[in-house]
Amino acid sequence: MTITEQVRDERPLATGPALPGATQTQFISWVTLAMMTTASVANLRPSPSMALYGLAAVFLYLVPAVVFLLPTALVSAELASGWTGGVYRWVSEGLSSKPLGFLAVWCQFAMTIAYYPSLLAYVASTFAYVVDPRLADNGVYVAVVIVVIYWAGVLISSRGTKAVAGLAGAGLVIGTLIPGVVLVVLGMVFLGQGNASAAPMDAGHALPPWTGLASLVLIVNNFLSYAGMEMNGVHVSSLREPGKQFPRSVFAATGLVLLIFILPALAISWVMPGEDLSLTAGVMQAFQGFFDHFGVGWLTKVVGVLLVAAALGGMLAWLAGPSKGLLMVARQEGYLPPALQKLNKRGVPRNILVAQGALTTLIALLYAFLPDVSSAYWIFSVITTQIYLVVYLLMFAAVVRLRTTQPDRPRGFRVPAVRLVAGAGFAASLAAMCIGFVPPEQFGGGPLWRYLLTVGGGLLVLGFLAPLALLKFRKPHWVAPEHRAAGAAGTDG
Repeated sequence: MTITEQVRDERPLATGPALPGATQTQFISWVTLAMMTTASVANLRPSPSMALYGLAAVFLYLVPAVVFLLPTALVSAELASGWTGGVYRWVSEGLSSKPLGFLAVWCQFAMTIAYYPSLLAYVASTFAYVVDPRLADNGVYVAVVIVVIYWAGVLISSRGTKAVAGLAGAGLVIGTLIPGVVLVVLGMVFLGQGNASAAPMDAGHALPPWTGLASLVLIVNNFLSYAGMEMNGVHVSSLREPGKQFPRSVFAATGLVLLIFILPALAISWVMPGEDLSLTAGVMQAFQGFFDHFGVGWLTKVVGVLLVAAALGGMLAWLAGPSKGLLMVARQEGYLPPALQKLNKRGVPRNILVAQGALTTLIALLYAFLPDVSSAYWIFSVITTQIYLVVYLLMFAAVVRLRTTQPDRPRGFRVPAVRLVAGAGFAASLAAMCIGFVPPEQFGGGPLWRYLLTVGGGLLVLGFLAPLALLKFRKPHWVAPEHRAAGAAGTDG
């Protein structure tokens, strides 16, 4: 998942006939939009967590795709084709509450505070296979890598380097699609040679074993894997026939995303026994196993470099997105102190990135103290998902209410049976949030209170208390001067 399209939510969208003299819309095909959506969502990072389930990974990917991925894409298309301003306007106008709109845009930003440590832990464990595989489970090494790479990313982003976007796009192909295809092909050759799969592949293992609610907890990670589909909804107005072509692109993208997620997860389960699988280094473990089997172990380091490059490109893209979305709303409504609204000479909100980096550094240090890297990676992934799910709960509620309050507003696309679709997405998001508080059976060794305190505390502090404090203590002078002037002019008129 990336958020490179975050800022596009702020651009005006064509929702009706072009005005005389207006710039003509540049249309794209539904195939192009499907590929863009696939590129913005699919990646190899969650594959190890689903490889634990073997063949049941297919079921665990399909369920959230039906009840979450499709509703998210369809609902965001309607909202983006009718209202500019992104999730802030969708929620604030749909639920008639600017504070709730701020909560939504804040959670889009705040989830990255927990996301960066989990993403960079994956980077650290992957890079360990280039240097020394034993470092992959070393908490101190992982913490140092997270801190160093994050602050290097802040330095690069603060310079406003346009090449970052190109590197991120190239990294997606080089570090996700190519390694994914190689992994699956090697897996098929491995099985074709008569080697036994490490995970059972018979019909009796098509469903995950039910040993209580904890046995299904890893499905929550898939909601984060699919998050970001709403970003490409802003392009619905660039289709010639949105009503027909957007559903077509969504279903095509969903199929491609599922293939990219499911097949590598299965390939990993063919070569890596579940009890030996690391959630951060599982992809590299599989490549190491396959390459050693075929006598080309040196290729492991090459793949490691490609995966690291892709992840770093994605991180740089994320640094450039959510902070700018939050900043635009904060300047308009005065939600952040003036110190956090300042831009450097290249237009980058460096102070926000620095404040975010301070929290990211503190979280990263936990890797040095938690029992093992996989547990820390999972906990931060869950916190990220919990915070992001708040955005979707508000978005699903907003689209239903907007159908009632503004039924005649022009929309480039309308969700069929919107109450059913949005209701399914809302229920799935709420269920995923509740399940996220149950520790998975793979990490049952630690005390329950510690897990609940970490996950619940992360959601409460980052997702709710921080924005509530900003709303409570904000001052009139926090509104940017240009918006204060505009507001005064509107009042005078």
